[in-house]
Amino acid sequence: MAKAPAKDPFRCVECGWSATKWVGRCGECQAWGTVEEIAAPKKLSLVAGSFTTPAKPIGDVDLASAKARSSGVSELDRVLGGGLVPGAAILLAGEPGVGKSTLLLTVAAETAKQGILSLYISGEESASQVRLRAERLNAIDKNLWLAAESDLGAVIAHIDSVKPELLVIDSIQTISSTTVDGSPGGVTQVREIAAALIRIAKERSITLVLVGHVTKDGSIAGPRLLEHLVDVVLNFEGERHSRLRLIRAIKNRFGASDEVGCFDLNDSGIVGLPDPTGLFTSRHTDPVPGTCVTVALEGRRALLAEIQSLVSNGNPDGRDWGNSRRVTSGLDNSRTAMTLAVLELRAGIKISGRDVYVATVGGMKITEPSADLAVALSVASAAKGLALPADLVAIGEVGLAGEIRKVTGITQRVAEAARLGFKRAIVPVGSDLKIAGIEILEASRVEQAISKVKIN
Repeated sequence: MAKAPAKDPFRCVECGWSATKWVGRCGECQAWGTVEEIAAPKKLSLVAGSFTTPAKPIGDVDLASAKARSSGVSELDRVLGGGLVPGAAILLAGEPGVGKSTLLLTVAAETAKQGILSLYISGEESASQVRLRAERLNAIDKNLWLAAESDLGAVIAHIDSVKPELLVIDSIQTISSTTVDGSPGGVTQVREIAAALIRIAKERSITLVLVGHVTKDGSIAGPRLLEHLVDVVLNFEGERHSRLRLIRAIKNRFGASDEVGCFDLNDSGIVGLPDPTGLFTSRHTDPVPGTCVTVALEGRRALLAEIQSLVSNGNPDGRDWGNSRRVTSGLDNSRTAMTLAVLELRAGIKISGRDVYVATVGGMKITEPSADLAVALSVASAAKGLALPADLVAIGEVGLAGEIRKVTGITQRVAEAARLGFKRAIVPVGSDLKIAGIEILEASRVEQAISKVKIN
């Protein structure tokens, strides 16, 4: 008598959701192409196998092979926790056109200039296309090898031939194998090929860098298992029309997972920015109403950001017809709307019936609440037509009752402002700051902060 088939023979490889028949989209995680048929279970073998390297006391394990070496790009080294570790698998994800290929070609060239063999595998472009980009980036070196391949077997053959210490795969979704089920770029193909490349990198102490595409919602395309297989997951982000690029460490087994690297993408390539403040602030020869500087924390870095506001004159009759506009750029819409309501109801700044535009400088995105006070002072300055002092920074969260709340990392924020030449800082009451070279102005409410800067 034949055995009855499994109750749910199809299962999602992402979340484990099961179904009685194949569907194109998972009913739980809503991912496309992740539902696969479950193979018949096999009896687990308990026979001892052979090992590649015998176990040894942990104190006798060699550390020299696991020490990081510089990639030649200081901002990337900061995020990685020191540099490229032999045998490490790094996944770099980002939207199309953000500069992933440009960054990794620069890293491969700088590594090659240190006398380290580097192999760059391009599955999306031809070798001549990559060579043109290398000419523009001045990334030509005898130790940098280039190949355009999309087959896993050919990639392994190149690895055996060149014997590199740095391997860049651009991108993992373009590499396929005829021995693996599924279409190229599919979930099964990406999982198996990534696992094979990581295994080779671990066995031969090769630093492996994989380029990954992202979906429409910004998550890494492919199975979630891919993030668990690699040692480091980096997210490369930035606006298409902005020069600023940020690298965030989402996962890092060799360093802190909250570090951020800043880059400037220009005509000559991509350049690290150890001090990117100039991109987010603008220096005015004369004081301009509606500008206020705050300090935002990106990972462990304190970055100065300028907030600019513009408030229209409103209707001639002074009445609110309900058609006033609230436009933000680089800030959270809901928090900005809340701050504007508090500003009018608690501080008496008349903005109803007037168009309000609030934006950050340089395309910087601020989502943390520490910028609320700077937004409030900027809008109040624009509404009154009175300029704030040029040497002032404002840091604090604004509550619905008009109070100014404490924020994290206040000492680091104010110290960074003092280092860059600012002389005054408005902070929440109880911050207890004593930093040389900068005057600390404490305020408990929004109206008190406005009166301290003399724009009421």
